[in-house]
Amino acid sequence: MSGYGADLAYIHDAGFGDFARKSAPGLLAILRQAGIRGGLVVDLGCGSGIWAAELTRRGYDVLGIDISRAMIRLARARVPAARFIQASFLSTKLPPCDAVTALGEIFNYTFDGRNSRHQLARFFRRVHGALRPGGVFIFDIAEPGQVPRCSHLEGKDWAILFEAEPQRDFLIRRMTTFRQVGKLYRRSQETHRVRLYGSSEVAAELRRAGFAVRVLHAYGRMRLPPAHTAFVATKPRPT
Repeated sequence: MSGYGADLAYIHDAGFGDFARKSAPGLLAILRQAGIRGGLVVDLGCGSGIWAAELTRRGYDVLGIDISRAMIRLARARVPAARFIQASFLSTKLPPCDAVTALGEIFNYTFDGRNSRHQLARFFRRVHGALRPGGVFIFDIAEPGQVPRCSHLEGKDWAILFEAEPQRDFLIRRMTTFRQVGKLYRRSQETHRVRLYGSSEVAAELRRAGFAVRVLHAYGRMRLPPAHTAFVATKPRPT
């Protein structure tokens, strides 16, 4: 298991946190529409805790889970009121909760080599079992149709070079980072292998797990990138 070491975690927090911040109003609206105005939210792939901070400010309890030790350190510093665990979502026991979120294509990453379509379907059933009736499961995925891309971004004490290469059912992301340490810059590299899922197959697995499913292409005003889809999966209340 690897991914998002100290330098990339720092850069992701400093330069790529807008997705979570701009998605937060739309996500909070989804929770309110479901009648969830408090209780426990499990945030899978919580990253540096930006969404967890928004939740705690609104009075929710938060359990954040991320496979990256560096991300968990940042999240604990940002949101001391929340609880955070370093683990793969596949191996963590989910407590009874009111909502589960996974923002930023968390289920596509293959940091845990066990991650697969079969394991993801099993995990959906675990989420269904952990949610209270009326609870919601909100997440987004990267789909086939990704395009090759090269880009770079820089901040006051960091820079990143980014390359994305589609390969069949996967997207390979290669990143070279530069982070200032004292008067010098430290260079590091990471390669992420991202498994791509079709939205129809994901929706079908959610329904098989017992959810009512709604498909979105934006969290409120925050539109998802091309070839990405979001889901709001609701555990029905007893009739």
